[in-house]
Amino acid sequence: MLTKTPLTYSHLSVNISAVTHTTAFNSTTTSGWDFFGQLLNKIPLPRWAVYTIFAAGLLLLLICCLCVCVKCCCKGKKKKKKQEQQINLKGVNGSTTTALVQPDMDDLEYGSGDKPRGRLLYSLEYRGENSELTVGVKEAAELKAMDLGGTSDPYVKVYTLPDKSKTCETKVFRKTLHPMFNEYFKFQIPLAELNDSTLVMQVFDFNRFTKHDIIGELRLQLGTIDWNHVIEEWRDLSEASKFEQENLGEICFSLRYVPTTGKLTVVILEAKNLKKMDVGGSSDPYVKVLLVLDKRKWKKKKSSVKKRTLNPYFNESFNFEVSFKQIQRVQLVISVWDHDNISRNDAMGKIYLGCDASGNQLRHWADMLSNPRRPVAQWHSLLSAEQVDAALALKHTLKIPFIKKTF
Repeated sequence: MLTKTPLTYSHLSVNISAVTHTTAFNSTTTSGWDFFGQLLNKIPLPRWAVYTIFAAGLLLLLICCLCVCVKCCCKGKKKKKKQEQQINLKGVNGSTTTALVQPDMDDLEYGSGDKPRGRLLYSLEYRGENSELTVGVKEAAELKAMDLGGTSDPYVKVYTLPDKSKTCETKVFRKTLHPMFNEYFKFQIPLAELNDSTLVMQVFDFNRFTKHDIIGELRLQLGTIDWNHVIEEWRDLSEASKFEQENLGEICFSLRYVPTTGKLTVVILEAKNLKKMDVGGSSDPYVKVLLVLDKRKWKKKKSSVKKRTLNPYFNESFNFEVSFKQIQRVQLVISVWDHDNISRNDAMGKIYLGCDASGNQLRHWADMLSNPRRPVAQWHSLLSAEQVDAALALKHTLKIPFIKKTF
């Protein structure tokens, strides 16, 4: 007997609803594409030309966005670097700006050469009863080869600072990197000057027809050595100093700057222990005050000449007009000269101050800026003219003489 089973349309209803949604989506998509197609049909250009213009515009937009991003990043890095390198004068207050001061040259580690230059065996002995220092140059090992054949012709030069009155040299040993010197040299140094003296031992490569090349050197602060027994030890040679640290004397001057009026006042007070330039063991010193702006000489003045003295007293004031914007870019150069009526005047020593200076020079300059309208005085050790000129790297202007002609 047959039974009638009722039919269920649940799955059919689901399929119908799915078809309905799909049909609605397709109709929406189709209508969107139809609108885009109608828009393209209204443009009186071929389809490939429209697509090319659209792609080029999109590419140009991407390039512009990329350029803007790169420019913003570079500007941020440049601004950050500039803030780290320069002194921000807007943040200057009444306190000293010690945190802005760079380390002094004496605080830096001496001889930072990476390449090995060899070793030197030396001995030291000091006898206080006769103020005699005996320096023994024993031998060297593993010296740097300076000649084309892989060897050197070494010899050692020995002297003391700051009084470089006596210089001793060993014999030259040919074509060797392990010379045996075994030579001794004596220097007269009073006990009172021992702490401020420096022993220099420089190893050179001898060249007959050209300048002798320096292989390396040792600098020993004699005030840090225990003289209760004879010193004998090996030490690694370090890179030679570019400029010789010679005692050229000291100078004291004060600085005062008034930001509202743009007035910079330099008062040269005095100097002491200047270098002997004349035959009689004296000098005729005077001081030049130079302002350098953007690596070019800007303004200069000079003091009077003090006859036959190494410890002159000046107390002379010099005023300069320097705006607040220019004070951040200007360098102050103080130089001491020996006046000569017959020959050319000789530079005895220089010092420069400014935002690009370092050590005590930068500290003095920063104290002047942080204490407006108040004179700030300080002593400075003079440096060699070559060292200061190399640090400033001044730009020289070529002056073409003008010849007046009549036609």
